[in-house]
Amino acid sequence: MIHQALIQFTESNYHTICDQLALADADLAAIIKTHGYPPFWSRPNSFESLVHIILEQQVSLASALSALNKLKERVQELTPARIILLTDEEMRACYVSRQKNSYIKYLAEALLSGQLKLEEFQDLPDDEIRSKLTALKGIGNWTADVYLMFALQRADIFPIGDLAAVNALKRVKQLPAEVTREEMLEITAQWQPHRTIAAMLLWHYYLSSAKVKVSNVIP
Repeated sequence: MIHQALIQFTESNYHTICDQLALADADLAAIIKTHGYPPFWSRPNSFESLVHIILEQQVSLASALSALNKLKERVQELTPARIILLTDEEMRACYVSRQKNSYIKYLAEALLSGQLKLEEFQDLPDDEIRSKLTALKGIGNWTADVYLMFALQRADIFPIGDLAAVNALKRVKQLPAEVTREEMLEITAQWQPHRTIAAMLLWHYYLSSAKVKVSNVIP
């Protein structure tokens, strides 16, 4: 039997899982009824994807994408070997902050030295991947969650540190302002083993219905 931590979702079963969640949860069913299915958000299992997610930390998606595109213009192909050669001034010219510059360089060094091997992630359980990623400077649980969800299509992750997902959860479930993290996690536990897809439904609701500036919803 496959370990639950290795359960993945694909384009072919994505809508089926959405329907299963809708049958079990009327609030998720209402999202699909009102807004349709969420897009199949995904990214490759690559250095570039991790750099992109690091750039998205605490800034708007547009700002992060602008910085990513400037980096790609500068080095053509975003690889650890090429990024490591950029000076601090060149990174600044690509809209990369001093702090994120250090995070990205640290990641590049970890990949070049073999400390981190992204190709091994496909066969590792979620907790082991999270442990390897968060051991690196500048990578916390939010970055690890997003990478597991979008680059590895792991099906049972709820990004409790993501403001948009949490705000959508509060609205959809009509939770009081003082609701605790633990209480929200109890609610999300009902969506196991497909909490990733439930989170995508919440992001879809947030993007479709909320007229606010979105800072950390991953396209």
